[in-house]
Amino acid sequence: MSNKLVDRLNKGPVICAEGFLFEIERRGYMASGEFVPMVSLDHPHVLENLHREFQHAGSDVVEAFTYNGHREKMRVIGKEELLEPLNRSALKIAKKVAMDTPEGMAPNLMAGNISNSNIWKEDDKKAQLEVEKMFSEMIGWAVDEGADMLIGETFYYAEEAFKALEIMKKSGLPTVLTISPMGENKMRDGMSVVDTCKELEQRGADVVGLNCFRGPETMMPYLKKVRAAVKCHVGALPIPYRTSDDHPTFFNLPDYDNCKCPSPHGRTFPTALDPMFCNRYEMGQFAKDAYDMKINYLGVCCGANPMLIRETAEAVGLKVPASKYRENMENHFMYGKNKRIPKHMTDYGNKA
Repeated sequence: MSNKLVDRLNKGPVICAEGFLFEIERRGYMASGEFVPMVSLDHPHVLENLHREFQHAGSDVVEAFTYNGHREKMRVIGKEELLEPLNRSALKIAKKVAMDTPEGMAPNLMAGNISNSNIWKEDDKKAQLEVEKMFSEMIGWAVDEGADMLIGETFYYAEEAFKALEIMKKSGLPTVLTISPMGENKMRDGMSVVDTCKELEQRGADVVGLNCFRGPETMMPYLKKVRAAVKCHVGALPIPYRTSDDHPTFFNLPDYDNCKCPSPHGRTFPTALDPMFCNRYEMGQFAKDAYDMKINYLGVCCGANPMLIRETAEAVGLKVPASKYRENMENHFMYGKNKRIPKHMTDYGNKA
């Protein structure tokens, strides 16, 4: 069977928009912290519109928004009976958008999605079996609803990532498996980032790499090592926040000293990260640098918005529908160079 994803990656970049949790929350359709994607049932038009905006911005993959839509999360909020309807709704919405690609773009791929369970525990067979069952039912629904590929993401336990891949591989669909090491700079069960990716490649993942938790500065060093260590395609999907060596993930990023109204829960994550946001040019440079390293599977995770997806696509030489609306400072009323802009306005620019 032809591997649609690998065939496209062999020819050039593939853009995948992630980050639905933060963007849906910012739009007022999800409770931050809880982060359960009820939007596919409560406001399906909102989710469909976001998929279309990401598509317009250049995403080649329409990833079903089932992140955190697993049985354990639904139990936490007391809505386990809605688990399958939520998953199937999200998958149907993604498939609908993927089948309606804008003119001039390659046909989109619809991806089923599983992610960190948050209950995986070393040497706890009961918890691990529960996770296996959760992953299996979600993958089954994704296959039923016509997924073209599967994404397993945001794993911080190596063994959980291996189990996710094992279940994904049974479907026969192309597989992407990206991990998310936390602030200790290793997987929580002790395996190194590079060794985890090497093992995932050996176990048959089509794409391995990193997503979420880390911004460009603290993700890139690991991507360089992973790219050198594996032969398969590599994925790079950072968060758009200015993480650093002292604070390698966004969980404990400090605020600036002049913040007069800090978050009531005592940390910037997840609702007060705005001052640490990367600008579009930083994200574009990251994408270009990764692509120059022969990393072809590119995107942005939590904190993503359509503008950043467009920046990622354009940074690797793609022209997308949203490129029509790229900034045009030539016509700005004070900083432009159009001959119709009055001199008294351009002269005033540095005093504005």
